[in-house]
Amino acid sequence: MLAIRLMRTGAKKRPSYRIVVKEKQSKRDGAYLENVGTYNPTREPAEINLKADRVQYWIGKGAQPTDTVRRLIKQAAKNQASAAEAA
Repeated sequence: MLAIRLMRTGAKKRPSYRIVVKEKQSKRDGAYLENVGTYNPTREPAEINLKADRVQYWIGKGAQPTDTVRRLIKQAAKNQASAAEAA
């Protein structure tokens, strides 16, 4: 089974994350199938970059996002909608 989850990168006490598609049973920082975005919580406001089309593709293929990634997807969609509204 596939999962869309966070993969930690960055230095000690300075986390940043990749949002990746991987096998559900694999290790947190192990091999992955595709990198679909990044999340940097240390920025103000937190920086979320997602390839929305690829996320939807993998969800269509049966990949299940973790709770945290599901929240980030919703937040990124909301930010993108407000940016389009402002333009």
